[in-house]
Amino acid sequence: MFPSKYLHSLLWLTPTAKFCIAQAPAFFLAGDSTTAPLGGWGPAFIPSLTNGSIGTNFAASGRTTTSFRADGYWDQVLEAVAESAATHIPYVTIQFGHNDQKTDAGLEVFVDNLVEMDGEVRAAGGVPIFLTPLSRRNYDADGRITRDLANVVELTEQAAVETGALLGDLNARSMEYLEAIGEENAITYDYKEGDRTHINQAGEVVFAGVVALLLDELVPGLSEYIVTDEKLVKALEAGEYYYPE
Repeated sequence: MFPSKYLHSLLWLTPTAKFCIAQAPAFFLAGDSTTAPLGGWGPAFIPSLTNGSIGTNFAASGRTTTSFRADGYWDQVLEAVAESAATHIPYVTIQFGHNDQKTDAGLEVFVDNLVEMDGEVRAAGGVPIFLTPLSRRNYDADGRITRDLANVVELTEQAAVETGALLGDLNARSMEYLEAIGEENAITYDYKEGDRTHINQAGEVVFAGVVALLLDELVPGLSEYIVTDEKLVKALEAGEYYYPE
């Protein structure tokens, strides 16, 4: 499920870029409630940083690619990128879609907003990474996850193609894991009973681990700066249920 050897490279970077980690990374998380505190993977990801790596979770509940900017969160991300660029390699994870897909207007501007974000991160001295949205835990009668985020997944992929940005398919990886462990186990990650979108503290740990593995695929060497429990890594690779102790 999760490859043990990563073959991806930073193909979009400038000719002077090195395919290695020359400085410790800084991670700045932009997104909605599935990344934010109280329901997202970000709160478990930031404390896992080590070896001089730093990070801030700027994600906010209920936000779209439009409202995240309008409410001032995006300016904070860009400021953090610019301030850290002299001492770290700033990476900005950009994960939206859950709220953007709720209206036609949100979908119409989704790609343009992502493309604009990509350009602004680069201009500030950072590395943009698009993440497709974390899967919901809705199952059909055959035990498969409902593909209810397919439209925003496709649009995120489109934005990555247009910009050449790094793309981590968190949606596919989280769906693969959730289908492997089954609905009975998956709902133990629900933030509260019946909430199939947001995750509790156990879910934070699990899906922060999924993100960590994705990032190391995209930028080999990042795993040196992110602590992920070996038991979790093995469970993800094998498609086996994991609940943090």
